[in-house]
Amino acid sequence: MVEPSSPALPREAVAAPPRPAFDRRRAWLITVMIVTFMLINYADKSVLGLAAVPIMDELGISNSTYGMVSSSFSLLFSLSGLVVGFVSARMSSRVLLFTMAALWAVAQLPVLVVASVPALVAGRVLLGAAEGPAASMSMHALYKWFPADRRGLPSALQISGAALGMLIAAPVVTWLVTDFGWRSAFVVLAVTSLVWSLVWWRVGHDGPYDEVGASGARTHAPADAALTSTAQERLPYRRLLLNGTVLGSIAAAFGASWALALSHAWLPVYLRTQLDMTPGGAATLISVISGFSLVLLLTVPPLVDRLRRRGCSARWSSGAPQGIAMTVAALAMASFPFVDGREVHLALLALAFGGHAIVFPLHYMTASAVVPPLQRGAVFGIVAATGTLPGLVAPSLTGHLLDSAASPSAGYTHAYLVSAAVMLVCGLVALVAIRPERDAQRLGLPAQAGGSKPLAQ
Repeated sequence: MVEPSSPALPREAVAAPPRPAFDRRRAWLITVMIVTFMLINYADKSVLGLAAVPIMDELGISNSTYGMVSSSFSLLFSLSGLVVGFVSARMSSRVLLFTMAALWAVAQLPVLVVASVPALVAGRVLLGAAEGPAASMSMHALYKWFPADRRGLPSALQISGAALGMLIAAPVVTWLVTDFGWRSAFVVLAVTSLVWSLVWWRVGHDGPYDEVGASGARTHAPADAALTSTAQERLPYRRLLLNGTVLGSIAAAFGASWALALSHAWLPVYLRTQLDMTPGGAATLISVISGFSLVLLLTVPPLVDRLRRRGCSARWSSGAPQGIAMTVAALAMASFPFVDGREVHLALLALAFGGHAIVFPLHYMTASAVVPPLQRGAVFGIVAATGTLPGLVAPSLTGHLLDSAASPSAGYTHAYLVSAAVMLVCGLVALVAIRPERDAQRLGLPAQAGGSKPLAQ
């Protein structure tokens, strides 16, 4: 009888380790914690935009300066996401997420001590460094609790924390700013982050679909793409990162992050100054857009799971929807500045800033389909780091366009057209490049690193 490790056996014939038991109750408890983590994450990101008008008035800062402050959030955002992605191969997700949330609380303090532009920048830089790995590492932690063919809904819920963050944060933060001053919002968010970190330290252990413990030793049998010997190996990162599926996933994330960064920094200001909305009205519309995103997140990824279980290729079930969503959002972004009817204008605005939401869970699913689990955290970090670079560019560029244009209206139009062009290119790249089955085969990985069977593309 030939041993499984014998070189005479083809890779596909190697016996898989036994599949770990699925602890449904614990898995969904972790999901709730991670959704809450993402809710706080996006509330922290959005607080500056929601409080922008009173902060700009009190500190007397220009559009360009405000854009610079907003962009400073992303100064270390991508770098920290990249670094922590590699660290995740040697450190427990419990420790990583606890540290991030604790730092979020600290990051709110500088502006409470000294209300100034340097204090705002210091707080945003620290917050960005602490939040850079948040989406990728919380997704990585979530994947440790679910087998590959059950990740669509948990992934959607994780990303829905962003929509919930805006859905809940917009009215709550606006109420705090209006009734108690803008500093009160920073205090409440600091306390909330601290409380979450303490609860997570108690309940946030790594799951059975893990590969690496805090010490770096392999602790659990894998349960997804990696149920073969290939999953236990490491592939060169150059090969992983330069295949079309990962590049297409990065492109989709880049386009969606551009729209998201623009939304956080400038959408509240646009609604207040260009559409003459009250603070409450602007908050309500932002909540409506977030609700639209939430509906998409709760319907599309579970549908993707069902399609994959029925044998649909990952390219068409989770790759194509990313490209289509980005393309539609880009066309809406390019259209709404030129529409006169208020209802149509607001509908296109909601599609432009909410229609890209499904990209965030799906781009992780497509990237994970061509990556061994041992390297998943690092690749997630790299994808997140490159995909979120727009946060460093979009807010600042918009501020400069506003200050250099003949009128604020013209400046916003220029900014939205530039954004639409970026999003359209990213959507088309994602639509053409994401082919998980083909790229998994080229890398010598099992047919499905995330649960579906290989089909002709």
